Amino acid sequence: MKVCLLNESFPPVIDGVVNVMMNYADYMMRDYGAEIEVGTPEYPDGKYDDYPYQVVAYPSFNTAAQTNGYRAGNPLVGKAVSKLADFGPDIIHAHGPASALVVGRLVREMTDAPIVFTYHTKYDIDIRRAAKINLIADETIKAMVGNIEACDEVWTVSDGAGQSLKALGFQGDYRVMNNGVDFAKGRVDKETVDKVTAGYDLPEGVPMFLYVGRIINYKNLPLILDALKILADSGQDFRMIFVGKGPDKEILEQKAVELGLMGGNAPKVFFTGPIYDRDALRAWNTRADLFLFPSTFDTNGLVVREAAACGLASVLIKDSCAAEGITDDRNGFIIEESAEAMAEILKRLCGELDHVHDVGQHAMDEIYLSWSECVAKAYERYQYILARNKIGAMPHRKEQMTDNMVKIVAKAMEEENKVRRNVQEAFRTMRGRALTMMEYTKAELKAMDTQKLRWDDIAEDLWAETEELFKK
Repeated sequence: MKVCLLNESFPPVIDGVVNVMMNYADYMMRDYGAEIEVGTPEYPDGKYDDYPYQVVAYPSFNTAAQTNGYRAGNPLVGKAVSKLADFGPDIIHAHGPASALVVGRLVREMTDAPIVFTYHTKYDIDIRRAAKINLIADETIKAMVGNIEACDEVWTVSDGAGQSLKALGFQGDYRVMNNGVDFAKGRVDKETVDKVTAGYDLPEGVPMFLYVGRIINYKNLPLILDALKILADSGQDFRMIFVGKGPDKEILEQKAVELGLMGGNAPKVFFTGPIYDRDALRAWNTRADLFLFPSTFDTNGLVVREAAACGLASVLIKDSCAAEGITDDRNGFIIEESAEAMAEILKRLCGELDHVHDVGQHAMDEIYLSWSECVAKAYERYQYILARNKIGAMPHRKEQMTDNMVKIVAKAMEEENKVRRNVQEAFRTMRGRALTMMEYTKAELKAMDTQKLRWDDIAEDLWAETEELFKK
């Protein structure tokens, strides 16, 4: 099976969605022998030849200041889209709703391959953060939803994510397809943990809390600091580690200082910055006693499953997507969305660490899901979609105002690609003839009557033939 994976980013940018797509590629190649092609906007310093599959990087615009480091791809570059189409994909799987999905629709027009789209996160929040003007944000969200409705099948990473998409006006059906974890199941040895966490004041026996992810306020991170302030004022000792980077890191560090949690002689809160080494992240999850994740923004909370892989239980907000599948006090802890509620449960659990670790073991046994299992389900679903597509029995998708435009652009790109191929063939022919002429050795030329050679005539004939090739 040939699978074309599309996204709005790719390394050197690393985020949750990039991690998902790369795991799809790796496990499908390893377990099913699938042929993979990736399409992504081009990023500076991107090394796209270092992968066991072809990566087609198309031109992009620098929108990093408005979108927290992300670039906007230009999906209307015919050469790149045609290259993706020439791969001949059986399935197109888009993981981003903007340029990636426009590229996907163009490739579908050229190949008839069905499009699967996965809704990973609440993109509308990022859109409103970037656009600032409500009218522009509303129209952008409307266009995004239309793009998604143009797909043949829509997947979401949780039921809450699907409900969020419906709330934006999406009128189609969706299927919940969970993401997996690329952490090996099990805790890291103490020697490795001590090496990774060296340099931080983490006394044995003092409860340690952990957060891993983007350092941004809409993840509800101020709530953590407010809860820790209440906990500190109660006399309870603890340590809190924030791992990650983001636009609000300095703001949150300043807030921690103002609350008396950072700075001074006995800091309780530390910001490590981003950690990309997966084994190092496993070590931090092994060292911690509780993972704090009060986000109501995230549609899946993959970091909660990564924590569970290391036997680490999470504190989550009631009715959040991250809390789906969690049984309170069994394989996690669920609270109301307030600093007071978090402080209360942390105060109690600091005195029950054996129970906390037992809940962490249940999390490892009950909510851990490997990428091998997830990709197996996705591949099985791909086969079902392909079977229906081959007999022309795909569900009817909602017509979009942009459908005709996509068809026209795709047709123009196909014609452009034909011209490009003809030009390339003409140059190959010219090169071949030039090489043939160069095969004459100096000795052979000396043996000929050079006075009788009509080099001008030969050159004129070659040029006439070349002009004819370009006309064709």
